[in-house]
Amino acid sequence: MARTNYSRTLETNLQNASQHSSHAPGTPEIHVLAVDDSIIDRKVIERLLKTSFYKVTSVDSALRALEVLGIEDGHSPSTANNFEVNMIITDYCMPEMTGYDLLKKVKENAGLKEIPVVIMSSENVPTRIERCLEEGAKEFIIKPVQLEDVKRLGEHIMNAMNKNSGVACSKRKLELEDCQSRKSANRRPHIRGLRVIA
Repeated sequence: MARTNYSRTLETNLQNASQHSSHAPGTPEIHVLAVDDSIIDRKVIERLLKTSFYKVTSVDSALRALEVLGIEDGHSPSTANNFEVNMIITDYCMPEMTGYDLLKKVKENAGLKEIPVVIMSSENVPTRIERCLEEGAKEFIIKPVQLEDVKRLGEHIMNAMNKNSGVACSKRKLELEDCQSRKSANRRPHIRGLRVIA
């Protein structure tokens, strides 16, 4: 009975997702990595995300997600995949490696730690939710995922993108200031009306 209600809710969510879209033309494409061992839940989240105009890569395990991110074996992320992931949304309960373990691996990696991670679960366990949020998850969603949940994800992505672009701008500003100070240090002093002979 509970599974039937769950299936009906999923069907309703997909119908609602088909009727709504929030993509503004000319905005950058946002790439979400969706991780869930259940093919039904994976297809639902993929469809909800795509109808909200997110680019989605979906995988069936946390280990596969690590491969996609290029950090299997604990190494730095590789650029072999030629794409940037802007958010990870993962199920909590999966075989071999949980969503919590995936969250920890991402947050331990210097190249990926700024990517927002959202955990999903069909079980409402307060200690589990608290543990994930303390480890750095941006949100913990109780399944079935609703269209409103997907709309909220955009806020986390934009905050992370703004933070990253702010860091890049600050770094570029420091590089320019450093370059200008080196140029002025190498210049000979010049006083109007006098010439310095070296």
